[in-house]
Amino acid sequence: MHEEIAKNYISKYEKAKTHRESFIPLFEECYEYSMPQRESFYTESIGQRRDEKIFDETAVVGVQEFASRLQAGLVPNFARWADFVAGSEVPKEQREEVNNDLDEVTDYVFEVLQNSNFAQEVHESFMDLAVGTGVLHVAEGNAVYPINFSAVPLPHVVLDTGPDDKVDHIFRERKVRYSDLPILYPDGVFDAKCQNMILNSPDVKTSILEIVCKDYSKINEDAYLSYIVELTDKKIIKSDSFKGVGSNPFICFRWSKCSGEIYGRGPLMNALSAIKTTNLTVRLVLENAQMAISGIYQLDDDGIINPDTINLVPGTVIPKAPNSAGLQPIRAAGSFDVSQFILSDMRMNIKKALFNEMLGDPNKTPATATEIAERMADLSRQIGSAFGRLQSELVQPVLQRVIYILKKQGRIEIPTVNGRQVKVRSVSPLSQGQARQDINNTAQWMQLVQQSFGPEVMNLLVSGEEVASHLAKKFNVPDSLIRDASERQELIRLMQQAQQMQSMQQQQQGGEQLVEQ
Repeated sequence: MHEEIAKNYISKYEKAKTHRESFIPLFEECYEYSMPQRESFYTESIGQRRDEKIFDETAVVGVQEFASRLQAGLVPNFARWADFVAGSEVPKEQREEVNNDLDEVTDYVFEVLQNSNFAQEVHESFMDLAVGTGVLHVAEGNAVYPINFSAVPLPHVVLDTGPDDKVDHIFRERKVRYSDLPILYPDGVFDAKCQNMILNSPDVKTSILEIVCKDYSKINEDAYLSYIVELTDKKIIKSDSFKGVGSNPFICFRWSKCSGEIYGRGPLMNALSAIKTTNLTVRLVLENAQMAISGIYQLDDDGIINPDTINLVPGTVIPKAPNSAGLQPIRAAGSFDVSQFILSDMRMNIKKALFNEMLGDPNKTPATATEIAERMADLSRQIGSAFGRLQSELVQPVLQRVIYILKKQGRIEIPTVNGRQVKVRSVSPLSQGQARQDINNTAQWMQLVQQSFGPEVMNLLVSGEEVASHLAKKFNVPDSLIRDASERQELIRLMQQAQQMQSMQQQQQGGEQLVEQ
């Protein structure tokens, strides 16, 4: 039974791997020109140099900046970039109380994230995202670090889609030493041959295929099947199944996706032509500079001067025949000025393609908070579609996975994060940019109504309490800082009583004055 299952999934893996082959030349070219330190699809490249084609570092630096700025805008370090709030299934009268409880859960979740390796690994995945596709593996940790993140290199991952055109099969192939198998899979089943290799050849590596696929037999459930297959003997070491929102340990996210394709297309692909042109131009400039420095010479073949014996260094004496021209320098062809114009335009195009100009020059005077907010709003408009995809394929799945693990470990108690009971509300700088635009629209509308119709109409149309609550949400004000409904009602009652008492005192004082008169 297990052998048939292994053969079936290995066959699916090979078919999906064949589909990936058409993308590999494009992926490899992007990595060669912008991320030469990344692992190659073709050969074992760990510890090897792959920068032979790089003559200009604009793309290399640009990808680093792209990953850093996207991280700062979407999932910034040491900041709370999302909130858990009551979903649509929670009754309206209970949402305020539920949100206060969820606020404490949110604080704990982000404390766990900040103490984990999430920031380092998501940055690595964002660099892969520049090509088009990033993959994170989120596993259970230990008592000190409950969650462990790892960025999976794209050459190790093969994806496949299901009937709904969503990724439903994730294959991860990697080399593992036999001695590490019992550590990685303590509850795995190893046959006699594998146990012999563990004991006698522990440093020998074998190929392991990790498979996670959606279980379509569970209708209306988020369920998955998991298999660990040793490719050498095509034997299943471990099989498992899990269900629930956030149970999938692999998180695949894409920048954009063409219809009918599985893998994403990133901004680096759009800049690839400019990157190659820039590198070619710099190479030609260096060759021209070499000729300008060392020079090119011509001479008459007079039988005296031997070009092979000439060493052009200071103090060299070169014999020549009487009345011969000797060595004559040739002016180098090419124009450095023209090349600089080309390089300037191409480098600008690369930076624009990677959105590295949207936040300004880091070498200039630091921008104000208003300028940064405006740039974030502009950036969110520029990458609107990609931002929405990253919200659904990265931000929400990461938080759902973290909640799943923490609940499994008994660290928190929270309803399912599925948008109905508890939903995820992004409060990252990029999402706040859009929120600022909503705030400006609300303020402009209120100002226009008051100027056009007067404060009486404004008071009839607008509830000050509701406007203040709306603005608090847009500004991401913590719910703990805002009085709940019962407190507000009690405060209103006390204020009314105080006004009544003041009015009665004024009336009493007025009556006493009349009596005295």
